[in-house]
Amino acid sequence: MLIPKNNANQMRTRILIKIAESYFADKFKNADRIPLELRPKEQQPSRCCIYKDRAVLKYRCMSSLGFSPEEETDELKSLAQYGEEALQRTKPEKAQLCVIDVACSACIKAQYMVTNACRGCFARPCQMNCPKEAISFVNGRAHIDPDKCVNCGKCHEVCPYHSIIRIPVPCEEACPVGAITKDEFGKEHINHDTCISCGKCLQSCPFGAIVERSQMVDVLKLLNETDKKVVAMLAPAIIGQFPGDIGNVVGALKKVGFSDVIEVAVGADITTQKEAAEFMEKMENGEKLMTTSCCPAYFRAAQVHIPEIQPYVSHTKTPMYYTAELVKKEHPDCVAVFVGPCLAKRAEAEYDPNVDYVLTFEELGAMFVAAGINIDECEPAEFTTVSYAQGRQFPLTGGVSGAVASIIGDKAEVKAERIDGLTKENIRLLKRYGSKGCENNMLEVMCCEGGCISGPGCIALPKKASRAVEAYVAQGDDLNNKK
Repeated sequence: MLIPKNNANQMRTRILIKIAESYFADKFKNADRIPLELRPKEQQPSRCCIYKDRAVLKYRCMSSLGFSPEEETDELKSLAQYGEEALQRTKPEKAQLCVIDVACSACIKAQYMVTNACRGCFARPCQMNCPKEAISFVNGRAHIDPDKCVNCGKCHEVCPYHSIIRIPVPCEEACPVGAITKDEFGKEHINHDTCISCGKCLQSCPFGAIVERSQMVDVLKLLNETDKKVVAMLAPAIIGQFPGDIGNVVGALKKVGFSDVIEVAVGADITTQKEAAEFMEKMENGEKLMTTSCCPAYFRAAQVHIPEIQPYVSHTKTPMYYTAELVKKEHPDCVAVFVGPCLAKRAEAEYDPNVDYVLTFEELGAMFVAAGINIDECEPAEFTTVSYAQGRQFPLTGGVSGAVASIIGDKAEVKAERIDGLTKENIRLLKRYGSKGCENNMLEVMCCEGGCISGPGCIALPKKASRAVEAYVAQGDDLNNKK
């Protein structure tokens, strides 16, 4: 699912920057001015009026401060008050996506519609192929009876003029597991019991109505108001997200206040070794299939929605888990902050005692901007712990299975298949593989198409990021060959 640049996503970034700037300026004392600054009177409103725009912006600011708009009980509470509460918080709030009720447009139910391109042709394949006889012709043009239509799409498929289109509900369309649905008023709600925290609804909503609790303020406070050692665990998908090279990014992280910066590819190397050993053991025991377990959104989907595939999911932990374990062994009293492209990592961190906070690349970028840090001008620095092995290729589709296969070598036959993105169709495919078997014996499953470089917390275009990661992997391979 390619998410192009759009105002809703750009506004999310602007809000994060404004919140970080407000922290540095006066610890949120004037945070209530942020909606006014982002929607001044002279600007054309995006919704019915400028006051509704500002109300929605307030809720979006709340989520950037780490609060859920769904749980607001006092509409008169100011952003300055929320900011004060955020600074008193000693642990992150529960990770969850939520819908801003007043921002939701209550999109009409997904349906097929006949456009003006209809020519009322003699062939009438739309009418002939409709299984419910829902199509009639009125004044020489096809008409769909909504009471009879079952949204099968056959009319759309056979129309020679492509005059029948499908009008989707973007968030529902994007959610691979059906966790977001309408209430009796047409407003969307997220079922937190079935949500896998993939963030696809957040990326796809054109009204910016879906938000997620940020942990940025918690990390800013730790970096600037405590003497605690704060360690950044940097996911390999960071490559290509910011200007300059990786040395500049590490330097910028240290300049903003992190004590150490660890390459999470180190943890990915451990994951590779353990998954390779687990795969060989399973094959020796006569098992037919193993799927990777590195993607937390897929892991959650398998637990909740695909019980058929659950027995085949690898028991090996994620790169974040092993990296945090290393960090805490060396610095037991430190604060470990994972920095990556993924919202589902926040949910994973709730069950990992070694991970204290999770930031996205977008949030990190907002911190850099607010602190006045130009990354490409920062003094280059090195990772405290470095990987030159297979872990650096994990952010790309095929990277995990490729790394595992390279470790196995000729010790076992690896027939790998890649599930490039969790979609409704791929969920059905995984159910079938789980119940009826698969021609291949290894499945790599990535929630985001293209891999982690397409995650909802990324700021670079996926193709550009993919090329940068590939070059970084090659650089590590060159260094290994020289050793």
